[in-house]
Amino acid sequence: MTEASVDQVDILIVGAGPVGMTLHLALAAGSRKSLLLDRRPHPAGSSLGAQHAPPSDPRALALSHGARQLLEQINSWPNRAATPIETIHVSQKDGFGRTLIDRSDYALPALGYVVRYSDLANALAANLTSNAVLAEAEILEITPGDDRVTVTLRHAGQLRTISTRLLVHAEGTPGDDPAVKVSDYVQHAVICEITPTPGHNRRAWERFTPDGPLALLPLGNEYSIVFTLPPDKADAVMNMNDADFIAALQQQFGQRMTFSQPGRRSRFPLALRLRDPLVKGNEIWIGNAAQTLHPVSGQGFNLGIRDAWQLAEILLKNGVDREKTESAADWRQSLHDYAAQRQLDRQGSAFFTDRIVRTFSNDSAPLKLVRGLGLLALDVFPPARHFVAKRMIWGARAWP
Repeated sequence: MTEASVDQVDILIVGAGPVGMTLHLALAAGSRKSLLLDRRPHPAGSSLGAQHAPPSDPRALALSHGARQLLEQINSWPNRAATPIETIHVSQKDGFGRTLIDRSDYALPALGYVVRYSDLANALAANLTSNAVLAEAEILEITPGDDRVTVTLRHAGQLRTISTRLLVHAEGTPGDDPAVKVSDYVQHAVICEITPTPGHNRRAWERFTPDGPLALLPLGNEYSIVFTLPPDKADAVMNMNDADFIAALQQQFGQRMTFSQPGRRSRFPLALRLRDPLVKGNEIWIGNAAQTLHPVSGQGFNLGIRDAWQLAEILLKNGVDREKTESAADWRQSLHDYAAQRQLDRQGSAFFTDRIVRTFSNDSAPLKLVRGLGLLALDVFPPARHFVAKRMIWGARAWP
């Protein structure tokens, strides 16, 4: 190996997934430079914008209309790949009460959209310049300092050292870290795509069952399903043949439609992870590195996009106001401003999803009655329904 070279950058973003790329592009739109680090390789012989995410990536993302509005500002909305959600039907298995949320109540083209992870990643990556990402970079050490953070990494067989004024962690779900509080739901999500009959008509379903929520998200002509189950039942479902899997899904969903041609199944465990504090010296955490939520109501990824956008807004505002001559104290004040301003959105989204899961994932008769009354109240009392819907669409930006 050769001697380590030292690079100086203002903002270093660890993680070139959609949240990290959103932050980079939002900063670039305001003429503020940043560098992305990615431990993954880019496909040989292709541009940064091609095949950024593996074609086999099974995830589908439920993006709110608010997320679309933000991504359009950096020319990164994957319009052709996005399936609109025009209505959302919410109900509980073997219980009364339901509510229907409709885009027409908010004069919107859609309440949200369903996009494959790879399609969104490619739309963002298409806007990156050739020197925006340092790919196949393995971080070896992070050394905080008074004014800067030093990152030692291995890249292309060489040691490199990068000194940065701000290190942004956007690399995804954190591992073991004492700063991250973890609450295990003892649930796994089984995901796959499946064909509905009749067609989905751009309607999403959130069906609460004693095992956990079942979500059906329109994606092309299919549904992307998130089938939440206890780990032992998830084991069984993963090992079923297609016919038995369809029967298990049908039993949880009911007979409003039938299903066929299930695709490849994947699974992942579910937990609530919240990092506190978000800021340590000249380091900050955003997206899944800051919090991971249960997938019920599809809030987690939208929260990460809002994290990136608000951090960019604060850094750009301070840079413009101070003509980019910020002191170390200015930078740290910006970070603490960001952390304070994100509290309502983070805590509100985490509390909302956590309460839903814990309230609905059981077969208690008294709670089933309360849940039914709650769903009925949302349906017959529009202000309550609009309060919930607007926060799903725009997060804390919908306040008051």
